[in-house]
Amino acid sequence: MGTEAPVGRRLPEEPATVVFTFRVARGREEEFEDWLHGITQANVRRPGSLGSTILRPAGPGGAYHIVVRFSDTQRLASWLESDERAAWLRDVEGLATHEIEHGTGLETWFSLPGTAVKPPPRWKMTVTTFVAVYPLSLLLTWLVVPHIQDWSTPVRALLFPVLLPPVLTYALMPLLSRWLRRWLYPSQG
Repeated sequence: MGTEAPVGRRLPEEPATVVFTFRVARGREEEFEDWLHGITQANVRRPGSLGSTILRPAGPGGAYHIVVRFSDTQRLASWLESDERAAWLRDVEGLATHEIEHGTGLETWFSLPGTAVKPPPRWKMTVTTFVAVYPLSLLLTWLVVPHIQDWSTPVRALLFPVLLPPVLTYALMPLLSRWLRRWLYPSQG
C-alpha cells in the first residue's frame, strides 16, 4: 500500500525545485540584474530545465527570490553541481549573498523562499487557488468542452486533470503569488 512501485519498476519522478534567496549589496542592484539575466539564460539551456521565476524585492534592500525548476532531481543536481554554475556563483561574490532551499511538488506555490516566514493561512491559499482555478476551468469549459462532447466520459474527465496542474504550476500560481504577495505575506511587505 502507499506509493511503493512494483518490484523492478520505478515511480515517475516529480519535478524538482530549488529556491535561491539573494541579498544584494546596496547600490549593486543593476550589476546583479545583469548577472541574474546571464545565469537564468544559462539555466534555461540545461537539459530538463523547466524555467525559473524571479520574485524581485518590493523596495531597496529586499531579497530576490529565484525559483528554479527541473524535470527531475537528477537533472537539477547536475545543474547545481556543474562547473558552469560554480563559475556564475564566483562572479556574484561580493555582489550578493545567497541561501538555497530545495523542494519538490507544489509547496513552492505558497512558501516564501529562503525565509522562516510561515506560509499564509489556509483560507488565503484556498482563495488564491480558487482565483486561479475558476477562470481556467471556465475558459476550458467554454473553449474546449463543446468540441469534445462526443468523447467518452472517462476521456473527457481526464482533460481537466491533465491540463490544469501544469498551467497552474508553471504559469498562474507563480503569477498570482507575485501579484498577491502583499496580501499573502503582509509582514514581508
